[in-house]
Amino acid sequence: MPLQVEPASAGPARVNLLDLDRAGMERFFAEELGEKRFRAHQVMKWIYHQHVTDFAQMTDVGKALRAKLEAKAEIRPPNVLFDKPSADGTHKWLLGMDAGNAIEAVFIPDKGRGTLCVSSQVGCGLNCQFCSTATQGFNRNLSTAEIIGQVWVASKHLGNKTHLNRKLTNVVMMGMGEPLLNFDNVVRAMSLMRDDLGFGLANKRVTLSTSGLVPMIDRLAVESDVALAVSLHAPNDALRTELIPLNKKYPLAELMDACVRYLRHKKKGDSVTFEYTLMKGVNDSPETARELVRLMKAFSNKMQYADAAKVNLIPFNPFPGTRFERSGEAEIRAFQKILLDGGVLAMVRRTRGDDIDAACGQLKGQVMDRTRRQSEFKRKLEQQGVTDAA
Repeated sequence: MPLQVEPASAGPARVNLLDLDRAGMERFFAEELGEKRFRAHQVMKWIYHQHVTDFAQMTDVGKALRAKLEAKAEIRPPNVLFDKPSADGTHKWLLGMDAGNAIEAVFIPDKGRGTLCVSSQVGCGLNCQFCSTATQGFNRNLSTAEIIGQVWVASKHLGNKTHLNRKLTNVVMMGMGEPLLNFDNVVRAMSLMRDDLGFGLANKRVTLSTSGLVPMIDRLAVESDVALAVSLHAPNDALRTELIPLNKKYPLAELMDACVRYLRHKKKGDSVTFEYTLMKGVNDSPETARELVRLMKAFSNKMQYADAAKVNLIPFNPFPGTRFERSGEAEIRAFQKILLDGGVLAMVRRTRGDDIDAACGQLKGQVMDRTRRQSEFKRKLEQQGVTDAA
């Protein structure tokens, strides 16, 4: 699908206010506009609580300030190329970033909660073997505006009202990309998600999922108070390195120690969620489950309280050309039972949105690949006689 790109506007570039967190907005209003910081707060409420992008509609903002804002600023959310509902209520948006690039965001409604899965990069460079995004290669990091803009688009579509009619209750940084490789923009966007002048989400309702960049987990512990999820998928180094090449640089012992340090920066009783995608004949055997029990129990013992580790079991979601298959329902439940019997809290994530390719591991978007991965994957599909319908 060709992307619609708006022509560049004449004159000096205006600041996209979606790029600024509260501190950034206050500085912009003081230093660029000569205004007091409460004016920045007024505008933030219009943007995030009322979904207003036209300064002329901000009725409690004076005409002189509106004129200054028109001259120096804009509110530009991502361009919605299309949105697609699933039969189960899941909703996916394809959002244009620039010429040739688009990312996907997915909203998943459930009992009493609504979770938005947000992307942090155009594509991903980590090449996890079971993830469709990895086949697209990598182009660039998303800006703060492009990250928080996904939340803004979904919030407006859903009729979400911060502090009033909350349909969007949780955000997970689990979409396209590795969030910790885009650290500053992701942390700034997560700040807006949690700010009362932004989307007002509780800290524990914003979750960052990482493949295991140990130094950045340590930095995140200090700079942001959000829930941590780790893309684990194997209980030993040999298998995890096969599935997640990053494990060669940051093996399991280092990763688990970083997770311990992370929790020690948080409130006692907080936990880390370990995501575990179950693939038939790869990581779903009873022995693998028992090995995972030992790993999780060792983690909780280091924290010295129960349930410091939670395991989220994810049935593998297939995509064209993959060599992996989903574990059978009996194998999934047997795997979960071994964990539960071993004293490890383990849930099975219900597959949602797979009829619109919106399930976990299926997000692709459109990526102008700077690596050779996309072309290599397409060549492999051709050799297999498989059509990539995405």
